[in-house]
Amino acid sequence: MGGPVKLFEYEAKEIIRKYGIETPKGVVVREGDDIRKAIESSGLTPPLAVKAQVLVAGRGKAGGIKLVNNVDEAVSVSQQLFKTPIKGIKPSILLIEQAIKHDAELYAGIVLDRAERKPLVLVSKYGGMDLEEVAREHPEAIIKYYVDPYKGLRNYEARILGKQLGLTGKALSSFENFLQALYRAFMDYDAELAESNPLALLPDKVLPLDLRIIIDDNSLFRHTEYAATEKERLGELSEREIAAREKDLAYVELDGDVGVIGNGAGLTMTTMDLVYEFGMKPADFLDVGGGAEAEHIRDAVEFVMSDPKVKKVFINIFGGITRADEVARGIVMALKDLGNKAKPLVVRLTGTNEEQGREILKEVGITPYSDPLEALQALKNL
Repeated sequence: MGGPVKLFEYEAKEIIRKYGIETPKGVVVREGDDIRKAIESSGLTPPLAVKAQVLVAGRGKAGGIKLVNNVDEAVSVSQQLFKTPIKGIKPSILLIEQAIKHDAELYAGIVLDRAERKPLVLVSKYGGMDLEEVAREHPEAIIKYYVDPYKGLRNYEARILGKQLGLTGKALSSFENFLQALYRAFMDYDAELAESNPLALLPDKVLPLDLRIIIDDNSLFRHTEYAATEKERLGELSEREIAAREKDLAYVELDGDVGVIGNGAGLTMTTMDLVYEFGMKPADFLDVGGGAEAEHIRDAVEFVMSDPKVKKVFINIFGGITRADEVARGIVMALKDLGNKAKPLVVRLTGTNEEQGREILKEVGITPYSDPLEALQALKNL
């Protein structure tokens, strides 16, 4: 399939319910369904949240989530949402849920850190915001915890993280149960990312108002149930994301102007955070994966540089099974192919065969960095 598989919110919530976690009561409707009948037969009572099922971040800010006070309004808003592109994508599925009154919004997520070869738990009391925004404005508020994959996330570890968020009593126990369930789902479904943002804090429990799961496409033979919704998922991708899949690139299009290429989802996401930290905005997430050969690197560099909105490119490679000399050859091949269409580029390159890789790049006038912060400062100065 050529890239991580994002699940729709309703699919992610179906998964978490298998682990005994409560989610807001809701019903899925598709274009052409009898919306009124679906709401009434499901037993939903207003107020309701009508949520476009689109695979983009920030859909709430983009108008993809609407609160309504009665069924008539829910029907009208639903019909309108089916016609309204959210960040350029017109939804074909809606999730209509009970609107939940809550005291505060938390964040809880798990990401695969390929560099550390461990799942990384991230929690914050600043839910409802983009994690990049939190990292920039409240870096101290993101609590990070690596999980031993052989032992899993244990009760006391989840409990400690909940206490660090200031939770007590029944809400703390509920958070502990939720985080352990999220971790089990993350592992069982071969996920690269599983997160709830926001995770609503109620007086006696937490409740995932939103839930995202991204599955490693290499594991889809174990999760064939998601092949059925693949056509709907492809409809959610931008033209560039579809083109990236055809080139077997794990790529997500964003709205900045700095092209980002990394190896490993964890490193690439951290690189995006650092780009934000330095006052710039990523134009994409592109993970070349482990063991990428020169031709794959060439394709990745050419693809990112072909994006009209990209003004400069940052390549961040920490080589383990990925060889630095192969990366360097791929970069050189891409620059040769692009000629005067090539865009300014900064490379951070360390790890296996890094000396050979450095020499290859220096021959074409590129001096790679070892320190990612120095590299980003150089990128900012371009």
